[in-house]
Amino acid sequence: MASQTHGVAATGHGWRSSNLPDMKLMMWIFLASDVMFFGTLIGTYLIYKGRSLVGPYPTDVLDIPLTTVSTFVLLMSSFLMVIALHALRKGDIPRFRLWTFGVAFFGAIFLGFQVYEFSHFVDLGLTLNGNLFGSTFYVLTGTHGVHVAIGVLWLLSIVVASYIRPWTKEDATSLEVAGLYWHFVDVVWIVIFTLVYLVDFV
Repeated sequence: MASQTHGVAATGHGWRSSNLPDMKLMMWIFLASDVMFFGTLIGTYLIYKGRSLVGPYPTDVLDIPLTTVSTFVLLMSSFLMVIALHALRKGDIPRFRLWTFGVAFFGAIFLGFQVYEFSHFVDLGLTLNGNLFGSTFYVLTGTHGVHVAIGVLWLLSIVVASYIRPWTKEDATSLEVAGLYWHFVDVVWIVIFTLVYLVDFV
């Protein structure tokens, strides 16, 4: 009876039988759907890979060293996210704010690289409607960029919210959910970077 009462109380506080908070469970469900979404975009890119009748082609425009730097920046942001979550769990609010802002800042740098890359590619003649490579490339990488931008705004809102209502280590789940989203975005980029940027140059 006691266990049943405990289970009802736990559910009332937002916990499922899986021992996951509701917000965390919902994020996992969202990420599962996003895996299928990005899988479709990546599959479309691979299906039309090499079928452009006119240039420019990947080898004509892709700048591997530049994109490698932006990829490194994005991967380091995931490391900062781990540090930020650790700081919040310890109740170290100043460091939590610092590292969370650092994640958002690194994400903004990555977006800056992407904006520069897109504008450079347009100057080289690669447009959304120019050929199949341009269409699939911009849709795939642009969609990922939108995800990064959402993550940056989300993290900045967390930092701002921590000043409006002081956060404690009890709020770690909220940052952990944002961290799941951010790590997912990083993993997706590793796949995109490998299939889009590296395959033709290896």
